[in-house]
Amino acid sequence: MKHMSLKEIAAACGGTLCGNPSAEALPETFLDREVSSVVIDSRKVQKDSLFVPIRGARVDGHTFIPQVMEKGALCALSEEDLGEVPYTYIRVASCEQALKDLAEHYRCSLDIKVVGITGSVGKTSTKEMIASVLSQKYRVLKTEGNFNNEIGLPLTVFNIREEHQIAVLEMGISEFGEMTRLAKVARPDICVFTNIGFAHLENLGSRDGILKAKTEMLTFMNPEGTVIFNGDDDKLRGFKPENGITPVYFGLDESCDFHACDVENRGLKGTDARFVTPKSTFHAHIPVPGDHMVYNALAGTAVGYALGMTDEEIARGIGALVPIAGRNHLIETDRFTLIDDCYNANPASMKSSLSVLACADTRKVAILGDMFELGAKEKEMHYEVGQYAAEAGIDVVICIGELSKETARGAQEGTEVHHYDTKEAFFSDMGNVLKEHDTILVKASHGMGFAEIVERLQR
Repeated sequence: MKHMSLKEIAAACGGTLCGNPSAEALPETFLDREVSSVVIDSRKVQKDSLFVPIRGARVDGHTFIPQVMEKGALCALSEEDLGEVPYTYIRVASCEQALKDLAEHYRCSLDIKVVGITGSVGKTSTKEMIASVLSQKYRVLKTEGNFNNEIGLPLTVFNIREEHQIAVLEMGISEFGEMTRLAKVARPDICVFTNIGFAHLENLGSRDGILKAKTEMLTFMNPEGTVIFNGDDDKLRGFKPENGITPVYFGLDESCDFHACDVENRGLKGTDARFVTPKSTFHAHIPVPGDHMVYNALAGTAVGYALGMTDEEIARGIGALVPIAGRNHLIETDRFTLIDDCYNANPASMKSSLSVLACADTRKVAILGDMFELGAKEKEMHYEVGQYAAEAGIDVVICIGELSKETARGAQEGTEVHHYDTKEAFFSDMGNVLKEHDTILVKASHGMGFAEIVERLQR
């Protein structure tokens, strides 16, 4: 990572240098030493790392401080007084807050463009598309996995190296104030909003609450930056940013600055479309299936346009998109075609994935699990997903979990339905309900652990 000295780190997080030798006895040359990386996982410590111990539900990272110092860490943070120890550490009030403070300091030291992405549905797939587009011209760092929260985002920022020109950062929240804290770290130059749906209603109350919480991102954005909204979303289309920046819109509606036409659905092989920008039009093939991917490609086009890319570069980036595990990932086995979309779920993404499955030319099977954090109307929303599956022409709907009883109830009049209380019960019976050559969608909230189902089906 770029230079960050111990003296600088202590000042940035308001910490006090402690340990042996004492802070007073530390030579200036030691204080000027720079950390090679910032880690919270003791297994990832390298020579001269800064170790930040996080207190988890099961493990307290403070217990690993002696071990990481022996492995070659240059320094550690600590919320505790460690007494007389043979190494230097920085005492802080909160390691989690210090992690964010350090990431904010590091971000502000970088000469790099940051694209921040948020929304109720499609953050990760949009992030992948934008990164694919931008990588045709720039050296890009993107959020990996689910590192989009108050721990993961700072760690992603610390992975920015001097060779990177753009960082594409996914920003996920579940409560008010959380986006403000993330934006303070990310300081985005370009803010992309995919949509305002129904995720996290449990904490945010309504779509208006979700809009309010998501748009906190604009508080710490570059005042000369770009705001990119999904113009087909009713909440975003009517929102006027308080920072005075006029949004750029993408969508299927022709009134949007960036829109698509001549859309040709090629089933599980993806989509062809003509993309219209304020100054041009071009054709591109989206290799990942799903109508929602057209929106992702439009968002990627708008970001590429804002950063001076040509139509040819943008089209090439759209076509180069590679699906990732758990996100509409198409897997061919000897017996089945799997659509692995089991990373997460909410009503909108469920319906979108069912629409992808409906494009299959074989028997269509949906294995659906519970959707979490939907608030008071969770049963009604599960029921509606079941109805949608039946209306979409899904041949078999397999529901697993307590809430998914409502999904099964919603689908029962239109298709073949099976419900299981647990994955284990399904595993015992799956030989009776699945047939060779089935196309199978696997989707549920992350906490359901449906990756295990994908693994079983692959075997």
